[in-house]
Amino acid sequence: MKLHRRQAILGLALLGALAPTLAAAHGPSRQKLTLTTEVGAAPAEVWAVIGNFQDMSWHPAVAETNGEGGNEIDATRVLHLGSADGPTISEILYKYDPEKMSYSYRITDVDVAVLPVTNYSSHLTVIPKDGGGSVIEWRGAFYRGYPNNDPPEELNDEAAIAAVTGVYQAGLDALHARFGD
Repeated sequence: MKLHRRQAILGLALLGALAPTLAAAHGPSRQKLTLTTEVGAAPAEVWAVIGNFQDMSWHPAVAETNGEGGNEIDATRVLHLGSADGPTISEILYKYDPEKMSYSYRITDVDVAVLPVTNYSSHLTVIPKDGGGSVIEWRGAFYRGYPNNDPPEELNDEAAIAAVTGVYQAGLDALHARFGD
């Protein structure tokens, strides 16, 4: 009995000594981000512009969109950034609900030098605003571009959040400019 007690005490001491290391070794945390803008246009008018998964010409960073499958589940698209021969982001549609004016997609391929994220998914929704107009909501969840501990600065959580914020804000600003208050 004394031997078992001694082993238990040693085990607890070892666990206590390793606990700080184990806590630091868990890896990155999933980041979540939601940005919105309000516009004066009716939801149907906004949805007519952003509701086609195959057309992201409303976003100023997207020079060209190529895809297959329309707005069907598992449809794909490739976003060409800056110019037709610029860097690309490949995405797949996994939810589409025109009645709720919402769709969800995830990135299947992106160079982390272009967008420093991994395991990225996003939801774009148009919501009727009380008193008229619309709220456009863009939300996403993702991990930083470097999945291990001690990421380089350009692939850490802050870089990932800043990059996705920039993408969302640029798109929402363009829609606000297009539709006004």
